Amino acid sequence: MHDASAARPLRSAPPTQPLSGRLRVAGDKSISHRALMFGALAVGTTSIEGLLEGEDVLRTAAAMRLLGATVDRLGDGAWRVSGRGVGGLTEPSDVLDMGNSGTAARLICGLLAGHPIFAVMTGDASLRRRPMKRVTDPLSATGARFFTREGGRLPLAVQGARDAVPLDYRLPVASAQVKSACLLAGLCARGTTRVIENEATRDHSENMLRHFGATVHVGIEGHGRVIELIGQPELVAAPVVVPGDPSSAAFLAVAALLVPGSHIVIENVGLNPLRAGIFTSLIEMGADIALTNQRIEGGEPVGDLVVKATQLQGADIPAGRAPSMIDEYPILAVAAASARGTTRMRGLAELRVKESDRLAGTAAMLRAAGASVEIEGDDLLVHGGAVPGGGVVTTNMDHRIAMSGLVLGLAAEAGMAVDDAGFIETSFPGFAALVNRVAGCQAILPIT
Repeated sequence: MHDASAARPLRSAPPTQPLSGRLRVAGDKSISHRALMFGALAVGTTSIEGLLEGEDVLRTAAAMRLLGATVDRLGDGAWRVSGRGVGGLTEPSDVLDMGNSGTAARLICGLLAGHPIFAVMTGDASLRRRPMKRVTDPLSATGARFFTREGGRLPLAVQGARDAVPLDYRLPVASAQVKSACLLAGLCARGTTRVIENEATRDHSENMLRHFGATVHVGIEGHGRVIELIGQPELVAAPVVVPGDPSSAAFLAVAALLVPGSHIVIENVGLNPLRAGIFTSLIEMGADIALTNQRIEGGEPVGDLVVKATQLQGADIPAGRAPSMIDEYPILAVAAASARGTTRMRGLAELRVKESDRLAGTAAMLRAAGASVEIEGDDLLVHGGAVPGGGVVTTNMDHRIAMSGLVLGLAAEAGMAVDDAGFIETSFPGFAALVNRVAGCQAILPIT
């Protein structure tokens, strides 16, 4: 696990040759979390292949063990979960430490709300600054009681509902985490849990609930959806093959777009349309990205990305696309910095409450490289052109800012440095080594 007292600075520089080759990125983090959680709630033994073995997901595995499930690692990415059944989780004997993972913390709040058990949850310094009221407020309507620090922050204690009440909740802002937490709580409730979202968000929870045997109905309402879950199902163990994480693939794709002459194939990438907004946006900017070998695995669309270096053009990225690419704005901003013209990314208020204030962090990253960037309300404007580079990115414990800064250094004339890359391991273990492999040189190096 990352030691915040021992920063791991890295630097990156333009590689001596184009990026090339075929590669696979780490397993999808969202699906990995859910595979462990739903496996713990299912009857029988669930086999998982391709699980992301970053720190965030390992925290979820540890939490499921504390809640009574048997969770075993069989080999690289191969795991087995023997579940307790819906309503069968047991009171943990220790604090649930979720590290840096906001997804795990918020989803497990939903899981705990429906079980009549007491638990305490904490996280690292970054996670303890992030608000949890967005989940604890709606989940309290199940009958669960939450006790948090001022501002709804971790550490928190929860006493789950003895007889959980089904929720009927309209999301005030688009959030797949809040939606998923409500559905997890609804598994233990007698009756139908109903969640309404004004904008469609990633639907991995709905897909996986069906995969494990739950009854989930999804209706369309305007630009959003109405999700209904029939409570107290018997979830039955089902194998899960985790595709490559599109968020992780985005870093390699942008690197290949920006390094002249590059041509890479990223295999087995999850292409869920509610997650693939980054690729839509890059293609609108003129990116040479082709989707091949498309198929369905475990209820999720999967395919290969063929990416060739391209001179990008500025674009206007609509606010309505934000839910499908909320984690990818820092790397999209890196692409925009090297594009011709101005790129406007609209409606980014949600970025202010990520691992850091990611909107401010993204702007600061680009400014450290000498790029021209402005924040107008909740919009980010990036004026593209040659990127001088040579600066140091302050990551503020944000793994996506760290990876974006390193990709930026591959295109910046004088390269870039990041003050701490240790948190990259939470979501993309082996990131630097993979970049160096396709670069054919040490494009990313430690600073000693």
